[in-house]
Amino acid sequence: MAEAPQINLRYEGTCPDCGVREVYLPAPLADIGDDFNWQARDYDDFRIFMLEELAARFPERKRWTPADVEVVLVEAMATILDQLSDMLDRVAAERFLETARRPETVRQLLAFIGYDAVAAAKGKDQIDSGLSMADSVAALDTYWRNFPHAMEQAKRAGPREIHTQKRMVTVEDYALRLREHPLVLHAHAWTEWTGSWLTMRLAVIGWENIKLDQRPGSMIDDTVVASYSDEISDAVINFNESLGFRPPAMKSDPPPTIRVVLRPYIDAFRMAGQEVTLQDPVYVGIYMSISISVADNYFQSEIRNAINQVLGQGPSGFFEPGRLGFGEDVYAADIYQVLMALDGVEHVCLNRFKRIGSQYPDRSEEGFIPFDGLEVAVCANEAGNPSDGYYRLKLHGGQRG
Repeated sequence: MAEAPQINLRYEGTCPDCGVREVYLPAPLADIGDDFNWQARDYDDFRIFMLEELAARFPERKRWTPADVEVVLVEAMATILDQLSDMLDRVAAERFLETARRPETVRQLLAFIGYDAVAAAKGKDQIDSGLSMADSVAALDTYWRNFPHAMEQAKRAGPREIHTQKRMVTVEDYALRLREHPLVLHAHAWTEWTGSWLTMRLAVIGWENIKLDQRPGSMIDDTVVASYSDEISDAVINFNESLGFRPPAMKSDPPPTIRVVLRPYIDAFRMAGQEVTLQDPVYVGIYMSISISVADNYFQSEIRNAINQVLGQGPSGFFEPGRLGFGEDVYAADIYQVLMALDGVEHVCLNRFKRIGSQYPDRSEEGFIPFDGLEVAVCANEAGNPSDGYYRLKLHGGQRG
């Protein structure tokens, strides 16, 4: 304990009022020694430290054996301290993306830097794309526990996303961000001067070639507009949930149009004060007259059905929505290629190959139909809607039936 300073009054000479006060400060306290090893982290370090402390406290005792109660308690405590130290190391490691090992921690750390691990896993078919957000998160954590290398890939890909532009700033940003939406097959962006300011214009090829203001499932000009499938509805809902948006009522009656679904997404990422307008592409129907020679051992009905499939708008069809982009020319060589690849087709002759309309010439000799700007080639081959394109087949040879 520190001592109080000593104060003395010393008088010199004969004057009783002329004194000098002298203060003698005590000697400073000695530094308190710290003999604890703050780097002790494992069982051996804790055990040695406690045994050394026992030996220092009881110097009269010269012998310690593993059977002594004190030694047994020391070893039990060292085991517990080793476990607690390991737990602290693990908890501290979960704070950083490089050293984190738990899937839920890695997913949350990646979310802090804007990387959607769930969406990335769905894009790589690592988890089912039709799951809800909660089920997708659980499925991703399970997948990462079973395949740790996939989690390591996400840990490397996440920091790279910091350098990826997420906002819609440039013209290319608008087109790229819009193509990420499940309802958008192709997007084209450009700026236009309206007299007072620049307006950002976006043309969109929607899912199943549905126009922006068409109500899915409705009837327009004797043509039924395709309804949202469960797959595309779930994809849109999951997409909105991954961005923190309120999911649209895709399965309501009536369902929302594509314009209604896209508008909140664009408003959330566009530049403040930037006017953005959405518009449909210019769908151009084409007409084809095709003569085909069928092999002798094939039925004409089978060949006709196969042709309708490869030239149709269904999956893997030549005119599948989204396969042809804005201003993309249609080449006769591509038509020949898909038809000649069918079993039972021996020869193909493209007699007529042109746009719909008498003002447009036949392009079968040129071998391609040019398109420009926002034009998109379509060939729905629907009897009640010839303006969306159609073709006529003339089959020769083969067997009737």
